Amino acid sequence: MLSVVSDNDGAKKTRIMYIANLSWELLNRYLNDLIEAGLLSYGSSGCYVLTPKGKLFLYMFSEYSKRCEKVEEHLNDLDKERRNLENMCFNAKELDEK
Repeated sequence: MLSVVSDNDGAKKTRIMYIANLSWELLNRYLNDLIEAGLLSYGSSGCYVLTPKGKLFLYMFSEYSKRCEKVEEHLNDLDKERRNLENMCFNAKELDEK
């Protein structure tokens, strides 16, 4: 929802609802939560806009997501190395048995 508002420099309820693929009930609930958290405000143009706190949140979330992706890639690499080591041990046992 924050991204929808950010990408459009403000957005009305129906635009947020359709782009975020939310029901009307969920949209209203989430909008209230975001306003109470200080991430969104209702602008004078009849659109919801990001607050400075909302912009900071989006930036920090983006950085966090990037870091998580890097960690996941690293963990996948470590998992491959572990499997290679396990395979080396398993293959060594097979050779010893022959």
